[in-house]
Amino acid sequence: MDEEYDAIVLGTGLKECIISGMLSVSGKKVLHIDRNNYYGGESASLTPLEQLYEKFHGPSAKPQPEMGRGRDWNVDLIPKFLMANGPLVKLLIHTGVTRYLEFKSIEASFVVKGGKIYKVPADEMEALATSLMGMFEKRRFKKFLVWVQQFDENNEATWQGLDPHNQTMQQVYEKFGLDENTADFTGHALALYRDDEHKNQPFAPAVEKIRLYSDSLARYGKSPYLYPLYGLGELPQGFARLSAIYGGTYMLDKPVDEIVIENGKAIGVKCGEEIVRGKQIYCDPSYAKDRVKKTGQVVRAICLLNHPIPNTNDAQSCQIIIPQKQVGRHYDIYISCCSNTNMVTPKGWYLAMVSTTVETANPEAEVLPGLQLLGPIAEKFIQISDVYEPTDLGADSQIFISRSYDATTHFETTCKDVLDMFQRGTTKEFDFTNITHLSLNDQE
Repeated sequence: MDEEYDAIVLGTGLKECIISGMLSVSGKKVLHIDRNNYYGGESASLTPLEQLYEKFHGPSAKPQPEMGRGRDWNVDLIPKFLMANGPLVKLLIHTGVTRYLEFKSIEASFVVKGGKIYKVPADEMEALATSLMGMFEKRRFKKFLVWVQQFDENNEATWQGLDPHNQTMQQVYEKFGLDENTADFTGHALALYRDDEHKNQPFAPAVEKIRLYSDSLARYGKSPYLYPLYGLGELPQGFARLSAIYGGTYMLDKPVDEIVIENGKAIGVKCGEEIVRGKQIYCDPSYAKDRVKKTGQVVRAICLLNHPIPNTNDAQSCQIIIPQKQVGRHYDIYISCCSNTNMVTPKGWYLAMVSTTVETANPEAEVLPGLQLLGPIAEKFIQISDVYEPTDLGADSQIFISRSYDATTHFETTCKDVLDMFQRGTTKEFDFTNITHLSLNDQE
């Protein structure tokens, strides 16, 4: 192959497919290669159900007959919800990938306090009715939310005496008189932080995150989250189609032997006898093992249920966050649940995932507080994944490596990583305005 590409993307994980779509849309000539014969890599959706059993329990394992038709199941290995007003939805709309996908809003978001599940208030009415807080606390919380909505980092008149550059989120909570429980659920269930470090940092980013939550909530009312019908497996394929429309080339089932380096810089990849030339390489950590470091592990329990999660008002889909303090941990525990309304299970069945960042030598025990909320579990699959991040940011080598997926059940950290990779590779921020604007298909 004498052709040279502007970028070669290795792996069809969601992050790699998004980056390939973004690069193609930005006018780059892209070649996308995966050693697997399916899309999605680590973040694939498995269908039929038999695939899930084979992956975790070996080739002779089979689902129970009462679990319905195998092809009615679409099981995400790393399920995540999209924030309705978040960067990934903006990316989907701006790139037109929504033409290939249909979304449904997730019914509710919950937070755990004192071992009990509480709905995260979706509007002022719910905020006033919730038993998550006492009467006076509700008033203080409402004042806080009003302030969040009108806060503008560039307009001192909106700061109400708080300085976004020198004061921390903890000081904001104190100014509004919010107690520790409210601060807990605000930081973890609204701003979606995984630990408490944000409390000691300047507050502007946290306020921005809370506003994103409420803006997303305002779009569809039930919860701020969206999820594609038939699972996340549709997303990488949507971006792959996008890349192809803009001239990107895809090769699945193509072994990649190594990234070829000359004078410290990547010049292409070696596949068998041939070398495919490319000015830049974008890849997941598995393609550049010598340029990443392991930073931890994530434990995920995929659970098949024949009933909705108890105490969620029979929600057909939901997210539950257990803030770390509630269970004496450093990191939160996340639960996502979807069902037949999301086209990922047969009628009467539910797919729940419990995940967290591993902190001990017994990861399975760490998801127990989440598993205990699910009621009887028909079948459970435990997966422990190593988490990697790049040690080489690519400035000299021109190799841009994504980070592994974390334990969160939303896409905020994934988007941040993709936009960061794009910026490192092109030395400029992705311009959302540069692309034809198409509208997201109407919600129900």
